[in-house]
Amino acid sequence: MIGATIHNVTVALSDVDRGVYETLELRMARHPSESMRYLVTRLFAYALSYEEGIAFSKGGISSTDEPPVSIRDLTGVLLAWIDVGSPAAPRLHKATKAAKRVALFTCADVAYLEREEIHRKEEIDVTSLDASFVDTLAERIDRRTEIELVRTGGALYVTIGSNHFEGAALAKRLGAVQG
Repeated sequence: MIGATIHNVTVALSDVDRGVYETLELRMARHPSESMRYLVTRLFAYALSYEEGIAFSKGGISSTDEPPVSIRDLTGVLLAWIDVGSPAAPRLHKATKAAKRVALFTCADVAYLEREEIHRKEEIDVTSLDASFVDTLAERIDRRTEIELVRTGGALYVTIGSNHFEGAALAKRLGAVQG
């Protein structure tokens, strides 16, 4: 059986929109069934949600009981469930009952969720990333990578080595997502 691939990613984060400036030393386990697109989206979910108490899940992509990224207080209470990709409606329904805040980072069209019954659906923050932008970055992520990530006005500026990339992180509430 093939194990997870470990990616050590250093992110020089300048999130102007939230006033967060940090250097993140991330050790990300990539499950054999996890796409690079998912890994990069998970990286963005962590970096763009960064605050005290944030962590990647222990179960990884295969866990249905926990989010890929979470924020907990010092007592272990789940404050934020941060999902990635195209989760099923029952998963988000469960998330909104488990955490005060729920966010979704995705490259997919999530209009399908509008038709679903999800507890506190209108409170779910959705950050849409352009799939081609994420795929371009995914091609440049190695097992050891240094990234400069700047978010300002919803625009993303990423530098990997001598390469510069520009994309967007479009944030909306789930109830406002257009399909």
